[in-house]
Amino acid sequence: MTDQNAIIEARGVEKFYEQPDGNRIQVVAPTQFSIFPGEIVALLGPSGSGKSTLLRMLTGLSTPSAGEVLWHGKPMKTENPNVAIVFQSFALFPWLTVLDNVEAPLKARGVEPAERKKRGMKLLDTVGLDGFEAAYPKELSGGMKQRVGFARALVVSPEILFMDEPFSALDVLTAENLRSELLELWHNKRIETRSIFIVTHNIEEAVLLADRIIVLGKNPGRIRTDFHLTLAHPRDRKGRTFVEYVDYIYKVLTQPDTEPDGMISTPGKARSQGKYQMLPHARSGGIKGILEMIIDHNGRMDVYRVADELGLEIDDLLPIVEANSLLNFVKVEEGDVEITSLGRQYADADILEQKKVFREAALANVVLLQQIQKALLTKSDHAMPDEFFRDILDEHFSQEESDRQMETAINWGRYAEIFDYDAGTKRLFIADETEHGNVEVEA
Repeated sequence: MTDQNAIIEARGVEKFYEQPDGNRIQVVAPTQFSIFPGEIVALLGPSGSGKSTLLRMLTGLSTPSAGEVLWHGKPMKTENPNVAIVFQSFALFPWLTVLDNVEAPLKARGVEPAERKKRGMKLLDTVGLDGFEAAYPKELSGGMKQRVGFARALVVSPEILFMDEPFSALDVLTAENLRSELLELWHNKRIETRSIFIVTHNIEEAVLLADRIIVLGKNPGRIRTDFHLTLAHPRDRKGRTFVEYVDYIYKVLTQPDTEPDGMISTPGKARSQGKYQMLPHARSGGIKGILEMIIDHNGRMDVYRVADELGLEIDDLLPIVEANSLLNFVKVEEGDVEITSLGRQYADADILEQKKVFREAALANVVLLQQIQKALLTKSDHAMPDEFFRDILDEHFSQEESDRQMETAINWGRYAEIFDYDAGTKRLFIADETEHGNVEVEA
């Protein structure tokens, strides 16, 4: 049933890519939610959860593989939605002046020159760039370029302003200033947009800005939680309720990726990425480093505190936590990370013993490394092209993700001396099986 007051409604939208064998690589699982007037909605999720893909489907830049997006209750493909997007990369035309950049979408819509200039100058004044209308992008700082991006998006008076990681390319102070200015424009009704939808990986940013937060899980992307915040503005980062919201989101992101209630599936056709183990992209140095931090905090730390102390964003931290959890070096419970006895053994060991502990943990828990080792030991020359394993991964992941999975597996395998790799010939091999765990191959 359609939400009568919604501006945009995602009704069972999903994104998948058909494989030659008839299976599908699913990027976004069937998803439904609505965006209403008067709210700032933040979309959070780890890398690979489909945040930007979902944004592109909501704005009409990408067509859903299934389901539909409704604009005021009507299929978006039949409508002309009035939306605008602010990108992470500024995306300004370097050969145009600031004013020309802001006027560009109006010119594309056939607005007369006098009206274009009037509206462009008004928006430049609104975002604090009055006096820079004749400047070129190369003359501007990062923060000023993004202000131009805001002005260009707002000049068309969009009903919904979409923003895709709009502050991530800026330094900390500039990003903080722009967030504050955006909130001021919104709450003082100095911009005509009726709703703001922001994709971010910064949990504090989401809690600072949003009236409502949607958190995605990955593999495939799906909604884990969707809730409203009761905090009044301005918000105190150190306030108890603020910290509780941040803590809650970390807990959601560090819990196992279980299927949410009401998940729609297509039996016998869609093969979700979740059917095959996905390796977190973390290196041995990061895996050991976080263990040492946890030991220094009596063996247990809040994930949010770890991120805060390290100055890491969620996309940087979660793969390291997930890798430690996969190897049974830590336990993650309710957003807290607790080191295990095996994790202590790994962190306290000398270099050679660390490799042995890592090798045993990896071979006990990582399916891909088990498969690679067994295949190599089965061959008479103990060598195989990496393409063989990439073909297996391609059945479950996109080409880009398959490459990343293979890169991580090779890094872990070489570090743990499970196998070696010749980058020139792109072959995996075991030089001396007596140095690689003496694993017997089952008949």
